[in-house]
Amino acid sequence: MRKYIIKRLFLSAIIFFFVMLIIYTLMRCLPTSYIENIARAKSQQPGSKSYEEWMAQLTVMYGMDKGILAGYLNWLSDFFSGNFGDSWFYTVPVIQKFNETVWLSFWMGLITMFFELIIAIPLGIIAATKQYSRTDYTISILALAFISLPTFFFIALLKLVFSVKLGWFDLFGLVGRYYQQLSPWGQFLDKAHHLVLPIVTLVVISIGGLMRYTRTNMLEVLNADYIRTARAKGLDEKKVIYHHAFRNTLIPLVTIVGGSLPALFAGALFTETMFSIPGIGYTSYQAMVAGDIPFSMFYLAFIAILTLVGNLIADILYAVVDPRVRLA
Repeated sequence: MRKYIIKRLFLSAIIFFFVMLIIYTLMRCLPTSYIENIARAKSQQPGSKSYEEWMAQLTVMYGMDKGILAGYLNWLSDFFSGNFGDSWFYTVPVIQKFNETVWLSFWMGLITMFFELIIAIPLGIIAATKQYSRTDYTISILALAFISLPTFFFIALLKLVFSVKLGWFDLFGLVGRYYQQLSPWGQFLDKAHHLVLPIVTLVVISIGGLMRYTRTNMLEVLNADYIRTARAKGLDEKKVIYHHAFRNTLIPLVTIVGGSLPALFAGALFTETMFSIPGIGYTSYQAMVAGDIPFSMFYLAFIAILTLVGNLIADILYAVVDPRVRLA
């Protein structure tokens, strides 16, 4: 196990190096740049230098005068030394802006994953064990509907029903108008109240795929020879399904859950935007549009590391879930 983990970490470091090189190259080739916006704004001030002069000065100031490879190696050195720089767009240290926004998205993602697992997996198992029944058809139709449901349409529908018609929730925002007058517990409840519709949106649009995936894998396992043998021996049906069949269904599910680790911190751009939630998804999008290379590179590097760690955890969990799997 130790040798396997060391080998995977070494490979992950190589993958990270080349992935971030590609991302850095793309960031340097973006059609927009915050430096260009600053230079254009300053050149239009009375008595100011020309746009070209400002560009030359700012390019040197932000280290953009170096080649792509030299600039990337310089960024990589700063990244691993803990020097993440300042955000050009938000004009604060990168790590400060990241900390201000990522935890809101994390808790939204964690709550969404919790409800996704406790809803989608049981429904997928029920659909598989009652194949071709009304229950199976109902669950399958719901799953396909959730998969096909456009996010913007569902959000608009939720707002129309629960905000406009019933008045139960605000149309947008993270806090209410009287937030500052509330006690700490009241402020917590106010934020939780504003996050109900965004979390409902994320849960509904994500459970469909997991329901179908669970059903498909469960059906494959239930048709295996050892399941028929277990039933022929007279084992209780619940024990056959939840002890023998479900354990083997866990292997593909572990892949999904392990791959969901980056999603906890990635944020939900569209949902956060339509509900005006200041999460990391919307924040990073604004930084990328503005050409904010320091913030965008830190955010993408963080997601890349989480992706590699998530894959490693999933591979290790294979051996935990299924003793027949051996890491070599």
